[in-house]
Amino acid sequence: MTYHILNGDCLAEQLGQTSIDGKLIVCAECLIDGDLSGDTLSEFWETRATFLSDSYSATKDEYFTKVVTAFDTILTLPEDAEVNLWFENDLFCQANMWFVMSLLSDSPPKTLYRIFPVIENPKDEWKGFGASDTHALEMAYQSRVMINSEDIQLGASLWRAYKHGELETLKELSRQSSRAFQQLKDVVQAHIDRFPGGNQPGRPEIAIRQLIEHTSTDFGIVFTEFSKHHGIYGFGDNQVRQMFDKIMGRD
Repeated sequence: MTYHILNGDCLAEQLGQTSIDGKLIVCAECLIDGDLSGDTLSEFWETRATFLSDSYSATKDEYFTKVVTAFDTILTLPEDAEVNLWFENDLFCQANMWFVMSLLSDSPPKTLYRIFPVIENPKDEWKGFGASDTHALEMAYQSRVMINSEDIQLGASLWRAYKHGELETLKELSRQSSRAFQQLKDVVQAHIDRFPGGNQPGRPEIAIRQLIEHTSTDFGIVFTEFSKHHGIYGFGDNQVRQMFDKIMGRD
């Protein structure tokens, strides 16, 4: 059986228009945002459900029904499954993919692939699969890269360091070479730049403040410009809105 672990519902809709067969599993988390604490997986789910229900529109019941159920499926994949990881290179997607790889690391599937977006225009570098038509998605699938046990363990190690805020360890790990990752050094550095130390604002907050001061106080314009120039973060409007409101004194 072939399984496709996807970075979101939009990609699931896009793949539905292709000739690519297999069961779709949507990773509907945003692990670049919020509390990641929990010594066990059950504690981690409870932490995430609480954070997301407090910060977003989803309820805890919805989180367990939709999100945790999908991850439970990943944890119980058959040994002979062929698994394809459809994740982009930005920090948002990478944090989620590292987590998925950590779940797969104890009992890795015999056949595991990473699928990268096909980017023809450099300006679309961080648009990922969102810039792909049916043909580009099928090309991406045909160009998939096999992931070996060392790649899986690297992903799991990246997740552990990320979860515990071990920035120096993350930086060291990002120096490792792996066909399963692209632009890993840049993505990890972008994450480290979120936490400069002391009371100093991080790189995303500085960028948003500069946009507010020099471009516009309209959130839609700020979000568009931030995404254009800082797409490496992969932030959605919820993450940018939180920083925008804080800077505007609306939090």
